[in-house]
Amino acid sequence: MTAAPGTMRGALRHRGFRRLLAGLAVSQAGDWLYNVALLAFVYERTHSAGWLAATTAARVVPLVVLGPLGGVIADRFDRQYVMVVSDLARAVLMLGLGVVALAGLPVVLAPVLAGLATAAAAPYPPSAAASTPRLVPDADLAGANAARAVVGMGAVAAGPVVGAVLLLVGPPSTAFLVNAASFALSGLAVLSIPGGAAFRPGRVGERRTIVADVVTGARALRSHPVAVRLVGADVVCSVVYGMQTVLLMLLTRELGYGDAGYGYVLAGLGAGGILGTTVAGRADRSPRPKAVLVGALLVLAVPSALMAVTPWLAGLLVWAVVGGAGAVLVEVLCETALQRELDEEVFTRAYGIALPVSIAGIVVGSLVAAPLVALVGLTGAIIGTGLLAGGYAAVVALPRRAAGRHRAAVALVREPAAA
Repeated sequence: MTAAPGTMRGALRHRGFRRLLAGLAVSQAGDWLYNVALLAFVYERTHSAGWLAATTAARVVPLVVLGPLGGVIADRFDRQYVMVVSDLARAVLMLGLGVVALAGLPVVLAPVLAGLATAAAAPYPPSAAASTPRLVPDADLAGANAARAVVGMGAVAAGPVVGAVLLLVGPPSTAFLVNAASFALSGLAVLSIPGGAAFRPGRVGERRTIVADVVTGARALRSHPVAVRLVGADVVCSVVYGMQTVLLMLLTRELGYGDAGYGYVLAGLGAGGILGTTVAGRADRSPRPKAVLVGALLVLAVPSALMAVTPWLAGLLVWAVVGGAGAVLVEVLCETALQRELDEEVFTRAYGIALPVSIAGIVVGSLVAAPLVALVGLTGAIIGTGLLAGGYAAVVALPRRAAGRHRAAVALVREPAAA
């Protein structure tokens, strides 16, 4: 039976993409399982919540700060080479973490090495995102992005479980070494893809300053109203998720379901995310893409708000699944549209800005949740997550201005770099 275009099965027909996806799956699962061991190791050595917070920040902040630089690197060099070097660098750093744990070296080295590993990962996402449209035909692009989203959601769900099991049977160093092996396997998978046009950088031989390249990426987004709204939708979903990581823990404890209930609801969000990817291909083929995006935002908004007035765990799980589906559908639609709307000459630089901004949204959401509860109460704060997503859906529904197309941004690329 032939797979329908636009589905994940359709995208998986293409050998090069399958190998890229296999590398992503292995390395992302390793990343999440090692995160559990990293925090356990740091707490075991310090017994300090402050050290845990610093270690978590070391895992996130470099990607937010260095994301634009990662986009520039992906735009200047062969992307297969960039991804393989990124994997190998992270494998070496994970081996270093294993040595720190086994040899009893100063614990401060753990967050430092973790931060360096995150920094080494900065060019990888824009390289993978820019290579995907060249590894699959346009008709299968939404399915390919959905498959990448499933891999990410699966790693979030399964990685910590595997990490916890490894901690039961061995020391944290075991997880660090397993993660090192996962990066080596990922590099081999990417290296096995035939090179050439699929990984060719956007520009060959052009010399510009890094700052000029970052500015060009920012202008590419700013000058394209569709791109701005798409990135805005993804950021809103990230802020909502960041708020939910705090608010849902408070809610499940208040309702008497405890930490276990919180875990179930988060798992529901993950399961819903996987469900959302299954309809991404059909949604992408809709002749009314703006209406589909508005609908996906509302699918996130309504159940997010209804959680505030649902006292039953089963009901919370239902809303979590539905809301998770809406959030991931927005993510897949936004990434697919950006790959199509932005010219290849500026895509990686623009993506190198869009991804860190989205990740920063999670951090912002988690930080504003507690003050919002103090201001309007838990019920009001949870309703606020729905109002945020619903309000942005209303913004997306507004008529689009014709001014400012991405071709203007391409013209910027061809201009000489400022001295």
